[in-house]
Amino acid sequence: MDRRSLIKHSGIAGVIAAGIAPAVHAQAAIRWRLASSFPKSLDTIYGGAEVFAKAVKAMSGGKFEISVHAGGELMPPFGVVDGVQNGTVEMCHTVPYYFYGKNPAFALGSAVPFGLNARQMTAWMTHGNGRKLMNEFYAGYNMLSFAGGNTGTQMGGWFRKEIKSIADFKGLKMRLGGGLVGEVMQKLGAVPQSIPGGEIYQALEKGTIDAAEWVGPYDDQKLGFNKVAPFYYYPGWWEGGPEVDFYINQKAFDGLSAENKAIVEAASAQASIDMLAKYDALNPTALKQLVAAKTKVLPFSQAVLEASFKASMEVFAENDAKSPEWKKIYADLRTFQRDQVLWFRFAESRFDAFMATQKL
Repeated sequence: MDRRSLIKHSGIAGVIAAGIAPAVHAQAAIRWRLASSFPKSLDTIYGGAEVFAKAVKAMSGGKFEISVHAGGELMPPFGVVDGVQNGTVEMCHTVPYYFYGKNPAFALGSAVPFGLNARQMTAWMTHGNGRKLMNEFYAGYNMLSFAGGNTGTQMGGWFRKEIKSIADFKGLKMRLGGGLVGEVMQKLGAVPQSIPGGEIYQALEKGTIDAAEWVGPYDDQKLGFNKVAPFYYYPGWWEGGPEVDFYINQKAFDGLSAENKAIVEAASAQASIDMLAKYDALNPTALKQLVAAKTKVLPFSQAVLEASFKASMEVFAENDAKSPEWKKIYADLRTFQRDQVLWFRFAESRFDAFMATQKL
């Protein structure tokens, strides 16, 4: 039977079933671009977008493909929200607090000083009001969010000199990940600097900055910070469990079929779980290697933490007064956190504290 006869006798449904309508399938293919805020060298945080894109392609049978572009390739690392908002790209992969300058409420989608840890952040976003409140806010930027990873509690950064007291922050030029912690650090006397991940090493090496924080041992070792700053402090009290997000242009998402929307949601969950697991798996070895290379790993003192907490509370109160979006979301986050802290005081904290003293 020839092609014309087959169409006549079987109808279009039969032709598609027989695989003789490649043009119809080609029209259904979706091609998106994703702009990352991170350099390709970081297989952890940049790699989260690659895990996501690979999962989307696999689950769609190759009909939905997303190309991933490193920070600076399509647009500046901190320009990705503008790119999604105006539709230059369909989506991006970034850390919400980078855009604190647009509105303080952005930081609440990722991490605030003395905020939630990674598990608590996932709980608030998934079974609290977190995702709902953040997406209501993001609607004003023509986009919505999905979880794109978490680093777990971060380290407090690399310093050229020891931090023995709050006085040591006075005049210290430090690269920090977001404007919120920058405002807190200013109250402590530091001079915050906003520098993309791929440019931190050069700034630290040249002495343009005196200190820098990024994520933790695995990433920090890759970026070479231990070669130019000997003191490595912990914890990163401003990033107890920072969520990394996928932002998607609302119109682009609305244009997807129900099946493809479900694929995006499933792929984001996979990427998010993978990132945190990867950091937890890789950080221990990297930390041991850094210590073997003579890095001095030191805790922030109780006095430094208490002064930082006090300064953070002052900034939060100022944000309550200037951003109604911040005030609404922040109040919900802290209400949720109070119960989380209560619960973690018991089983989790006791178990972790005991295991930290045991030889395995």
